[in-house]
Amino acid sequence: MHDNHSLTDYQSVRQLAIRSLFEIFEQFSEGTVIVDRDARIVWINQRYAQRFGLDGAEQAIGRPVESVIPGSLMREVVRSGRPMLLDILDMPRDPLVVMRMPIRDDAGQVIGAIGFALFDELRSLSPLLTRYQRMRQELASTRSLLQARQAKYSLAHFIGNGSASLEVKRRARRAAASEAPVLLLGETGTGKELLAHAIHSASARAGKAFVSINAAAIPETLLEAEFFGTAPGAFTGADRKGRPGKLQIAQGGTLFLDEIGDMPLPLQSKLLRVLQEKEFEPVGSNEVLRSDVRLIAATSIDLDKAVREGRFRADLYYRINVVPIVIPPLRERLEDLPALCEAILDDLREDRHALYELGADALDLLRRHAWPGNVRELRNLLERSVLLNDRTQLDAQALHAALGPLQAPPAPAGGSRASLAEGQDFHAARAAFERELIGNVLAEHAGNVEAAARRLGLGRSTLYKKMAALGLSS
Repeated sequence: MHDNHSLTDYQSVRQLAIRSLFEIFEQFSEGTVIVDRDARIVWINQRYAQRFGLDGAEQAIGRPVESVIPGSLMREVVRSGRPMLLDILDMPRDPLVVMRMPIRDDAGQVIGAIGFALFDELRSLSPLLTRYQRMRQELASTRSLLQARQAKYSLAHFIGNGSASLEVKRRARRAAASEAPVLLLGETGTGKELLAHAIHSASARAGKAFVSINAAAIPETLLEAEFFGTAPGAFTGADRKGRPGKLQIAQGGTLFLDEIGDMPLPLQSKLLRVLQEKEFEPVGSNEVLRSDVRLIAATSIDLDKAVREGRFRADLYYRINVVPIVIPPLRERLEDLPALCEAILDDLREDRHALYELGADALDLLRRHAWPGNVRELRNLLERSVLLNDRTQLDAQALHAALGPLQAPPAPAGGSRASLAEGQDFHAARAAFERELIGNVLAEHAGNVEAAARRLGLGRSTLYKKMAALGLSS
């Protein structure tokens, strides 16, 4: 009779056990989180939220779980429907031992997942964790240089869902699937280096080094040595042991050559040999080294024009222009502004431990701005607005204060659109716009190029080059 009674009560006992188990885990674990079928957080306890830098649990609700818990695999549990009963979540200080389980409805469909961080209560795992930490330290010491050369960004970091941005990401994915040279074309501040990182991280070379070199930032006399390396005592002041160049450091990985349009002609010839013959010689050496690198080049200048003017080798241009990707300026993808602002303000939140939001009037102001410095200028403006504003809600007034004397241009009257003057093409119209804008900003700063560059969100060398191309002087 007792057995029959036990069988009859099985469902209620099971429900009590499930509830007790959850309460025990929630009370004694380091943290508990529940996500929905889209891996967005629907509940998280207070101490777990605070562990990841939030002031309170409510700040996590509705956010993708990875944006709160970096490295979380809850999305994989929801996708596969399979539990992860014991795993290690890497943390900056101590790793967490975690358990992840799918949540199903009465029909057996996965509707979410629940995760527990169990580290402090699984004392029996301490030998395993000690061994894991020792192995991690050994691995870190042997891989420290390689880790410093890893790509910092993935395609997820290129923010935007507009048609232009989606096309950029589509071409980048196709580029990542091949070994062909990639040429990134776009104005300064559009995200060329970020996209280069992303292509590398999505390629078969992702586990190897990502090495970048800026042809505009290194003096011409040192650029060849920086690129090819030097033999021992190759010239006065050279390292007696020799010095590896960026080509050697990037062996097996990706070499990102930024501002390739500024590369001197003699070095262009040597780069062409590297691409064609897959070999090179360090400066001052007769030794021929094999080269196995994937080249991603970028430029903000018009390479077609540079070739016509004899400033860039036509044969090198054809060699690097196998997979061209044009990154549109911010003013041509304004539909991405809300997502870009959200991502930038989210980064600033992590730095300053406050949640910032833009008002509708602020977004309207941003849509009317010309953005000569593109996404870099947008980030600069939002960061300055945060620093100058005590409130977490940023309105148009707060952005006006950060913009300074140069305000957003007024919206066209009567819905009229920008048009070309008689006999003027796109390039001439853009040059006229840049000449007027840069000239006005220089005048506002009494010809101070450094101050004008900061205001425009441009590098000083980039502004000097634009001034020279446009016939402007300070």
